[in-house]
Amino acid sequence: MASQEIEALTQALARLPGLGPRSARRAVLHLMKRRESALTPLLRALEKVNENLSVCAICGNVDTTDPCGVCADPRRDARLLCVVEEVSDLWALDRSRLFPGKFHVLGGRLSALEGVRPEDLNIAGLVSRVAAGGVDEVVLAMNATLEGQTTAHYLAERLESYPVRLTQLAHGLPVGGELDYLDEGTLAQALRARRPVA
Repeated sequence: MASQEIEALTQALARLPGLGPRSARRAVLHLMKRRESALTPLLRALEKVNENLSVCAICGNVDTTDPCGVCADPRRDARLLCVVEEVSDLWALDRSRLFPGKFHVLGGRLSALEGVRPEDLNIAGLVSRVAAGGVDEVVLAMNATLEGQTTAHYLAERLESYPVRLTQLAHGLPVGGELDYLDEGTLAQALRARRPVA
């Protein structure tokens, strides 16, 4: 039987997304077996992040600096602004290295069922950034859910009076996807977004 401390570590890891009790136990055993090469560096990294963690005052990203690394990067095109629901969405898009602009994190999406209203999100910050000028295009990169599309529609209404081009991520067939495995919503969106063959 494990000690209280080891059990507490296992339970803490089990609360992380993607880890259940069994996976957490395996992770704890791995860390204990490799104390010097795995556990100690992990503890140091967690300590440093905990000491320096902050939310970027400009975009809402989570980083160890304020402004965050994305906002502080002079190579990014400030005329392009991509709006995402969560920090995880920003990180996913940034990992692709395909978007050269800056980001804005809403901190969620509108949802009547969950009681999330416009004032609960970082919409005022987005409007302020656009109103300040210098932004030519706002990409609404909301998830392809009812709430995500409702949020995108609301943002489009809020930004329509500003001289910016509003665009949205394309939805439809994934690369390598087979038609018979796709849901009706994905197929419907793919059909609506069809384009001429080049």
